[in-house]
Amino acid sequence: MLRINLLPVRQLKKRAKARNQLIGMIIAFCCLLVFLGLVGVLQNRMINSLNNQIAQLNKQKDDFKPILAQIETMKKQKEELERKTAIINKLRAESSLTVRLLDDVAKNVDNKRLWLDSLSQQGPTLSLTGVALDNETVAQFMDKLKSSEFIVDVNLANSSLKVIAGRNLKSFVMTCTTTAQPPVEVAAAAKK
Repeated sequence: MLRINLLPVRQLKKRAKARNQLIGMIIAFCCLLVFLGLVGVLQNRMINSLNNQIAQLNKQKDDFKPILAQIETMKKQKEELERKTAIINKLRAESSLTVRLLDDVAKNVDNKRLWLDSLSQQGPTLSLTGVALDNETVAQFMDKLKSSEFIVDVNLANSSLKVIAGRNLKSFVMTCTTTAQPPVEVAAAAKK
């Protein structure tokens, strides 16, 4: 005897398989929605926590604003005082410079061999014009000026023959660079 199965087994299996896949997809989609919901809740909590921290930090920042303003005012006052102190120190150093320069020049002039016609100072430049018996006297005068603690550099700008009272004398023009501080103090200030 032959049996004939008239039921569509293949179609039923396909339908059952499709139904199982659809149920699996729905479950996976629901799990995904639950997961995304949990992530959203966690993110929302983190955002709220960070916003609270930002609010607290802004409040602390506002509390420190008067102190920061005081610090800025004190910095400006300090800079102003340092500037004024530097000006006072510079004026002190320069106030006696001219007197000391004149003293150094007067000490180094050999009255029997060298005579100064003019002396002028403009800023750090000192100009000397005079007459000497010979070139050697001019060179010795330059060496003596170089040994001064307030004269940094001595240059002979001009030297020429000049006849005075029937004698051949050397006329000269010198320029010197001066400093308000003696070289020892300048070196010490440069090291600081």
